[in-house]
Amino acid sequence: MLNISHYKIIAIGKTKKKWIQSGTEMYLNRLPGLQVIEVKDSTQMKEESSIKQLIKRNETLVTLNENGQCFSSKQFAKKLLDCKNQNITFAIGGATGFSPSLNSFAAWQLSLSPLTFPHEIARLLLIEQLYRAKTITEGGPYHKQ
Repeated sequence: MLNISHYKIIAIGKTKKKWIQSGTEMYLNRLPGLQVIEVKDSTQMKEESSIKQLIKRNETLVTLNENGQCFSSKQFAKKLLDCKNQNITFAIGGATGFSPSLNSFAAWQLSLSPLTFPHEIARLLLIEQLYRAKTITEGGPYHKQ
């Protein structure tokens, strides 16, 4: 079973679209303990600096980007289980993505899809997939076989 308090999301920019805010809030209510930190949209260098300051020594950074590893929902749940009790911080970039140095700094990189999404939608998708991974590991009915 996944311990959601071991996960954190750092997201560049704010969610402005009401329908995305509503969806995000719905899944966050289902995932008590999941922390989402918003970083001001700026230059890649400033965003990288802010993210590195927010990561604690005992946290593993995972950046979301198009070159990251793609998983099925079950594979993603297994990957998270395989990380055992690591504290994982997912970082979602803004419109320009992350610098190559921040992606290199990350323990691993994740792609939600071969498609490109606005950062607001990527945030909603990641939170939904974390909820799905939790229900998969618990054997709950949310994820249909």
